[in-house]
Amino acid sequence: QVQLVESGGGEVQPGGSLRLSCIVSGSVLSINAVGWYRQGTGGQRDLVAEITTDGGTNYADSVKGRITISRDNAKNTAYLQMNSLKPEDTDVDDCRMDLTYTTSEWGEKVRDIDCWGQGTQVTVSA
Repeated sequence: QVQLVESGGGEVQPGGSLRLSCIVSGSVLSINAVGWYRQGTGGQRDLVAEITTDGGTNYADSVKGRITISRDNAKNTAYLQMNSLKPEDTDVDDCRMDLTYTTSEWGEKVRDIDCWGQGTQVTVSA
């Protein structure tokens, strides 16, 4: 199976920067798509940034120009570079991936479009 582990969160002052990482363990063949989400209010997940299956990128209006999403298939890792952080960026950021991998039991090729990490806390305050 695959497992997503997120890191890089923490507390920074307004205007600071953070780089979030989402590392996938397991026999990953390809990262087909990536999305970074925030918890928002009411428990719903709000899309922050994504790399689509076609390779394009989309960003929420609130973070456009300040945040960059990327991936490195060789390292089985996705990143979210966040600059010029604002207090309203405070939230739990969670990574979702569309992955193709081989199973540990049979070694068969499997695609899972909804793999989630555990989330990492980002706090922006003076």
